[in-house]
Amino acid sequence: MDIFTTTGGAVRGARVSGDVVAVLGIPYAAPPFGALRFQGPAPAAPWTGVRDGRAFGPVAPQSAELPGAPAWSPGDEDVLTVNVWTPAPDGGSLPVLVWIHGGAYTFGSSAQPDFDGEALARAGLVVVTLNYRLGFEGFGHVPAAGSGTAFPDNRGLLDQVAALRWVRENIAAFGGDPGNVTVAGQSSGAASVACLMVMDRARGLFRRAVAHSPASPCYTREIAEATTREVAAAAGRPATPEGLASAPPELLVAASDRVVEAYRSDPRSGSRHYDPSLYAPVLDGDVLPVDPLTGLAAGAGRDVELLVCHTTEEYWLLDAVGSSAKVTTEDRLGRFAADFGLPDGLVAGYRAARPDAPVLDVYLAVFGDLLFGEYAHRLAEEHVRGGGRAFLSRFDRRRTGPHEPVRAWHCADVPFAFGNADEDCVSFLVGGALTPADRALSRRMVRAWADFAGTGEPGWPSYDDTTRRSMVWRTEEEGIQEPVGRVDPGDLRTLWAGARFPLFRP
Repeated sequence: MDIFTTTGGAVRGARVSGDVVAVLGIPYAAPPFGALRFQGPAPAAPWTGVRDGRAFGPVAPQSAELPGAPAWSPGDEDVLTVNVWTPAPDGGSLPVLVWIHGGAYTFGSSAQPDFDGEALARAGLVVVTLNYRLGFEGFGHVPAAGSGTAFPDNRGLLDQVAALRWVRENIAAFGGDPGNVTVAGQSSGAASVACLMVMDRARGLFRRAVAHSPASPCYTREIAEATTREVAAAAGRPATPEGLASAPPELLVAASDRVVEAYRSDPRSGSRHYDPSLYAPVLDGDVLPVDPLTGLAAGAGRDVELLVCHTTEEYWLLDAVGSSAKVTTEDRLGRFAADFGLPDGLVAGYRAARPDAPVLDVYLAVFGDLLFGEYAHRLAEEHVRGGGRAFLSRFDRRRTGPHEPVRAWHCADVPFAFGNADEDCVSFLVGGALTPADRALSRRMVRAWADFAGTGEPGWPSYDDTTRRSMVWRTEEEGIQEPVGRVDPGDLRTLWAGARFPLFRP
C-alpha cells in the first residue's frame, strides 16, 4: 500500500525499489510567512483527498544552489515539510532515523541526493528528513515589538522540534516505532542535534542521537543583536520588528550575503573574517537555555545515547571550495590565534607535530579541530561526564586523485553513512568512482547507523576518559580498522585544554 494516513490527511508515495516506499513533501507545520513570519511553527492546515507525495517540498529561503537539489525562489513558502522512506509500508514497528541537514544554518535542504533514505531503509530503518527555516528567517534575532509582542529566537530549532512531534504522532502509520527515534545530523545539523539534547521542548521526542562533525558556535544574545543591526543596515531597513517584517525574505538573504562578504574581505574584522557564519543557535535562556557542552555535563541529555563522528581533515574542504580565508604567513597565523583567543602554545604544538607542513596546512588543521574535531570530542566527554552513554568515531578515508588527493574532509563521511557515495553530486567529495573497498566501507557505516538506531550498539565499545575508545573509518586498502584505544595523532587534544566554546565574538 502506497497511501498513508497522517494527522493532516492522506498522502500517496511512490515505490522506489523493492519494498521501499518514499513519501515526500509532507507538511509538518504551516508556511512561516505572512502573519506567521518570525513566529514559532504553527500547525499545518489539513487537506482533503489524497495529497501527492512524490516530489520534495520547496527549500527554505537561501541563495545557495546545490548540485542535484532545488533552489529557492521568492514566493516558495510551504517550506516546512518532511520526507519518509519506509521498508514496511504495510505495517511493522521499525527504528526511526530523523535527519537534520547542515549548511551553516544558512543553506541546504532535505532534497539533496546524498540524503536519499533508500539505502538506510533497506537496512531496516524508517528514515525521515526535514526542511527547517534557515538564515535570518530561522536564526535571526527579532527585537520585541513596542506592544510587547515577543518573537522567539531559534525558530529553526523550534521547527525541528515540530518535525519531531510530527514523527511521534504519525510515524507508526509508516511502519516506524515512535518510541525508538534517533535524531541525526551533520555540521550545523549535528550542532542542532546537540542543542535538542539540552532543550526542554525536545525532551522525550527521541532516545538516541547521531552528530557528525558538530559545529561549535552558539551565539550570545549580544552577538545575535549585533548581527541583526548589520543585516538590517545592509537591507536598508531599521532593526525593528516593523522594519524587518517589511523586508521580504529575498532582501534579507541578499543583505546577509553582503554582510558575509564584508567580513570575508576585511582581515581586521576579527574571528568572523576566516569563514563568516552570521547565524547560529542563540543562548536566549528560553528555547535554548544553556549551551550543549554545559547542559550535557550537567546531565540534561543523560537519557539519550549519543554517537559522535568527525573527519580527520575537516577544514581542507572549506579551503578547497573557497569559503575560508587563506592564511599563508606566520604573522597571519598568529593573528588568527589571537582573533579566536586560542590557548598559548596551541599553534606551536600543531607546528611541532607537522614540522615540514606549510603554514596553510597548520592553519587548516587548527581551524578544523577548533570548529569540529575538538568540539566533537568534547560533546562525547561532557555527555559521559553528565551520566550519558556515548560512542566516538573518526572518518579517515582518503583517495589519491589525478591532480591532488581527496582528503578525509568535511562532509565526506555522510554519503558513506547514507549509502549514497556513488551519487554524481558527491563525486567531488569522495574523489570519483568508488572502489570495492569504498563500497565495503559504506556498508559498514550504514550498518553502524542502523544498529545504533535499533539497539544503541554501533559495533564498538562506548567512550570513556580512560581508554578514549574510538572507531576509525578507513577502507581496507588504507589499513586495518583500529576500533579501540587509538588517540589522536600526537595527542594534540591536550593542547585544547584552555579553549572555551563558543569562540566567536561580536
